[in-house]
Amino acid sequence: MKTIDLNCDMGELTEAVASGAQDALLEYVTSVNIACGAHAGDETTMRATIEQALRHGVAVGAHPGYPDRENFGRVSLELSWGEIAHAVCGQLRALDGIARPLGARITHVKPHGALYNDAARDPAVARGIAEGVARWNLDVTLVGLAGSGMLDVFREAGFAVAAEAFVERRYEPDGSLRARRFPDALIDSPEEAARQALDVVERGQVTAWDGTPVALAAQTLCIHGDSPGALEIARAVRAALEGAGVRAVPVWR
Repeated sequence: MKTIDLNCDMGELTEAVASGAQDALLEYVTSVNIACGAHAGDETTMRATIEQALRHGVAVGAHPGYPDRENFGRVSLELSWGEIAHAVCGQLRALDGIARPLGARITHVKPHGALYNDAARDPAVARGIAEGVARWNLDVTLVGLAGSGMLDVFREAGFAVAAEAFVERRYEPDGSLRARRFPDALIDSPEEAARQALDVVERGQVTAWDGTPVALAAQTLCIHGDSPGALEIARAVRAALEGAGVRAVPVWR
């Protein structure tokens, strides 16, 4: 039986944590990446999200980003690799300090937003992330864009890695994510997102925005918790995978 991890970025929206929307979404995913206070989140949202994840038996991961709450971590910052390492390490220690007393173990680290996209293009940024994680803990899995050089940098630093694909983001023909400035960057149809998930798992590819097929091998699929209709997308993706005989399980060691 084929398996795939379904991960979701969470702890970024206070209202989603408080309203129960995030808790409902956790029924359909197998791992969660929790904002660590730099681009979003705070001690309260971190604790609440970890507690929700534990109730659902979902793997707990960290989601560090550029320290830029004003732009939600979606704007590149001109930081040295050392500054990136310092920022990442601080965020991981903050989340870990909340997770351990709750009985949770951080199993994986996935960079957020512009930090993620910059690392996919720039080995120096990827090295900064890897160094920041290493200062905290080497025994975690680092998540990166499938087919990108950031995964090679992470492996060279001694980490287990997981290649990631996105079910509700469109791709460029070169395998990079279509920038959010384009109106078609997001997939808002649950049916289309489910088809893209199945294409990754069953065919090892996605279709770029211009119709170009792009080879893509991934161990984890992302659903953004702040995407419009995230719950409906997650429900449709999980149902489509299970209907095709694909089991959703965490990939983390």
